[in-house]
Amino acid sequence: MENNSKACRRGKVDKKLLRKQIKSSHTLLKHEGISTTSNPSKSLVVANGGLGNGVSREELSAVLKEMGEVESLLMPPHKPYAFVTYGSEEIARKAHVHLNGRTLQHGEENNVTLYLSFVASVPCEQQACVTFPPGLVLVEDFVSPLEEALLLAAIDWSSTSDPDTAQKALKHRRVKHFGYEFCYDNNNVDKDKPLPVGLPQECQPVLDRIMENGYTKFMPDQLTVNQYESGQGIPPHVDTHSAFEDTILSLSLGAKTVMEFRHPDNRVVSVFLPARSLLVMQGESRYLWTHGITPRKFDMVPACDAQCSAPSMRDIGALNQLTLSKRDTRTSFTFRKIRHEPCCCAFPSACDSQGAPSPPSPPSLPRGHDDATRLEEEYVHRVYDAIAPHFSSTRHTPWPRVCHFLSSLSPGNVLVDVGCGNGKYLGVNPEAISVGCDRSSALVQICAQRGFPAFVSDALCVPLRTASCDACISIAVIHHFSTSERRLAAVKELVRLLKPGGHALIYVWAFEQEYKQQKSKYLKDYNAKNNAVEDNPEPDGKSESSPEHDKKRSSDEATADKLSVHINRTAFNSQDLLVPWHLKEGKGGKTREGDSEEACTDRDKTKCKKLSKDSCPDNRDSSIRSHCNVDSHHEAGSQSGQAPVFHRYYHVFQQGELEQLCVQVEGVKVQSSYHDQGNWCVLLEKGSGSRNSSGK
Repeated sequence: MENNSKACRRGKVDKKLLRKQIKSSHTLLKHEGISTTSNPSKSLVVANGGLGNGVSREELSAVLKEMGEVESLLMPPHKPYAFVTYGSEEIARKAHVHLNGRTLQHGEENNVTLYLSFVASVPCEQQACVTFPPGLVLVEDFVSPLEEALLLAAIDWSSTSDPDTAQKALKHRRVKHFGYEFCYDNNNVDKDKPLPVGLPQECQPVLDRIMENGYTKFMPDQLTVNQYESGQGIPPHVDTHSAFEDTILSLSLGAKTVMEFRHPDNRVVSVFLPARSLLVMQGESRYLWTHGITPRKFDMVPACDAQCSAPSMRDIGALNQLTLSKRDTRTSFTFRKIRHEPCCCAFPSACDSQGAPSPPSPPSLPRGHDDATRLEEEYVHRVYDAIAPHFSSTRHTPWPRVCHFLSSLSPGNVLVDVGCGNGKYLGVNPEAISVGCDRSSALVQICAQRGFPAFVSDALCVPLRTASCDACISIAVIHHFSTSERRLAAVKELVRLLKPGGHALIYVWAFEQEYKQQKSKYLKDYNAKNNAVEDNPEPDGKSESSPEHDKKRSSDEATADKLSVHINRTAFNSQDLLVPWHLKEGKGGKTREGDSEEACTDRDKTKCKKLSKDSCPDNRDSSIRSHCNVDSHHEAGSQSGQAPVFHRYYHVFQQGELEQLCVQVEGVKVQSSYHDQGNWCVLLEKGSGSRNSSGK
């Protein structure tokens, strides 16, 4: 009897494992175009065993080699899967039997479950090395381990402040200046006020060797030393042209890292900087490309046996032999020469000395369907595709009242998150069948990396059958539609998807950021920042302007039909506006706004995190976020803060406007409406007798 019971339980476990394996195969086919086969072969695809899941090559390889000889292991960058080829079909069969459903522990608290399927062939490893930005040179092992130790010992971090070196403790790094102080309030140096001490004498042999090798024609007279702990970084920027001469020299000490260079046309080159290497930036790479380091705890780096043809061709994105490397404390020595004459570089569009042009005038309000689609394409769709990794890194805490709604769904209910972003709500209720869609292919890719089912779709035309869903959510989406007709169409599309009796929860940004004599956290944070003394006094990370300048620009540019540029963390003065998204020095690149996690109080965040964690036992969100963000924050040696600023279109809703929009939809009942920390929210119910439009 006992044996029969055990056999029955084992049979149920095997069936469950088979279902999950089949589901993983379908997901790979749907989102990655990877076809699996039931015919055994030497090669398998390992779902959940990719760099995008936070699994390192070493961790996965150790498990796979338990079965026998591994011929090759391919781990594509940022993907949640890997390909393994064994020495024989027999070994591959053994791995398929014994490793399917295997839990792989990685890190202290994180684990993933591996699902293996046979594939007829493995994609060819095309290791196309990409050329560095013009003028960029990487010199490996430029200093010896002894020189590295002497240089690190020369920097005294024991005191919290040191006027002789203008030491500062920024939130995401510690910094010292020698020779001249770089001033963060104006992103420049005071050339008439050198610091009391020059460059440390330990630097002189290194500088002499730099000059002898012809890496610069100017002997540097300014040094900035940055110390980064694991998880810290610096936003993308271009060193101020008028402050420094052409060559920027950055010496990496203590640990390796990955630096990202981005061209104004959005070309990106990720550069692996080994410890004790020297990075030389000249010409275009110094004047035009931004550079920075994403604040994270793990980097994708070349595996020990991965070699590229030359260090000057090592673009991380072009390598297949990658692994994950935990960051250690890294110290960068950035040497520069103070410029005493205006810059005459060949890049006037980015040069402050040559009067780089002001940002273009904001667009006009749309006057029809074509105007609206053009506006949304440029000021919504393109922006979110460009900022997706950074945006995702700021969207991690589900809002409590949305969590409550999702948790109320019954097991087996079908939920669609229209405008799902990075998928942070798709795992809140694991007993519901959840799927997301978003207009941004980059955000949908992040969902896939996190193991959430999502597809690319416009919110006005979701390719799902009519009346196929028990519930829909639209969180911080409809306020991006630029006409009332398109906002109404978005609500109608949600209702079309619902079954009779189904519910939809909608959140939009509120015009009233102060409600019932209570300011939203969006406004409270701004006031708190203004009353505090910070290293970087510019509110919300605006390196290019001051609040007074922005207010003047906003009022000057806001005409009868022009969209105004909103000043972050202030009350709205119009309903249709452009909201800046920019990277802030010292704040990890986060931009705060009304539809961000700032809408949660600290108590609500704790409550919501507990709810999400308790309901998602296989939640790998935190580990994945550290590893997969192909973010656009970075470093080298400059603190100029010349980071790009993107503008997103918003229509902020006035009280009662969202309800009025919803009641225009036939057969819909507004069950409840409320104000939730700067957002207007409604809960809709589709009537049982509602007529459906033609299905899709």
